[in-house]
This record gives sequence, C-alpha cells and structure tokens, in this order.
Amino acid sequence: MEGALAMTYLWLKAGHIIFVIFWMAGLFMLPRYFVYHQETEVGSAEDAKWIDRERKLLKIILNPSIIVVWVLGILLATSQHLWNAPWLHAKLFLVLLLSAYHGWMASYSKKLARGERRLTDKQLRLFNEVPGMLAALIVILVVVKPF
Repeated sequence: MEGALAMTYLWLKAGHIIFVIFWMAGLFMLPRYFVYHQETEVGSAEDAKWIDRERKLLKIILNPSIIVVWVLGILLATSQHLWNAPWLHAKLFLVLLLSAYHGWMASYSKKLARGERRLTDKQLRLFNEVPGMLAALIVILVVVKPF
C-alpha cells in the first residue's frame, strides 16, 4: 500500500493544496458573513438569508474541505514516512488549532441562527485574522522545515 501511496504522492499533494485553498477561503469568508449577519434584525428576512448563506458555506465548502484536507494530509505523511518529523508535529498542532477554529465558527453560526449575538463586530474582525496567521506559520513549517 505504501508503494502505491508513494507513486501517487504528487496527486495527493496537489489535492491537499487544492482543498486547503477551499478550506481557507471558507475560513476567511464565514467571519465576514457573521459581521454582516449580526447587523440584521433577529427573525427578519435578511437574517434568514444570512442563516442560509452560512449553512451553505459550511455544508458545501468548509465541512467537505476539512475532511479532504485531513485525509489527504494523513496519506501524504504516511506515503513519505514523515510521522517522526518534528516540523510535522508542529504543523499538526497548528492544523488542530485551525480545525478547532472551524468548529468554533460552526458553533457560532448556530448561535446566530438562534438569534444570539455574543460577539461584537470588532471581535469578529479580529477572529478573522486567526486563519491567516495560522496558515502563514503552517506554510513556513512545510516549506522551510526549521526543525
């Protein structure tokens, strides 16, 4: 099996990168949706539109992307025998944080759908910076492999 995975390494890598891009696009979009959503009146037609947009973004882009990213990432690490690489351990920790952020956003989307507005626009805009910072660190770990 490992030989087959090694032969398909470039395809796995391409797929992983493609779905990371999809996932990151959704992670950047959803907090912006939240900012606009919070400006609407609870129960209004506009509120319902934002609930639907957020649900679709999660269901169609974010959730499938995170699954494919993890599956292809695990296959890549296995095909290249990277499980003992220290930089991979650091990357996995950051990807776990990014995955937790994804989960938090899915949870906050449900709160908004129930009419709960717990965060300010400023807080949501600050949360919008999280995926960019984590992505930058992850890319450095993968490309530079500092340890």
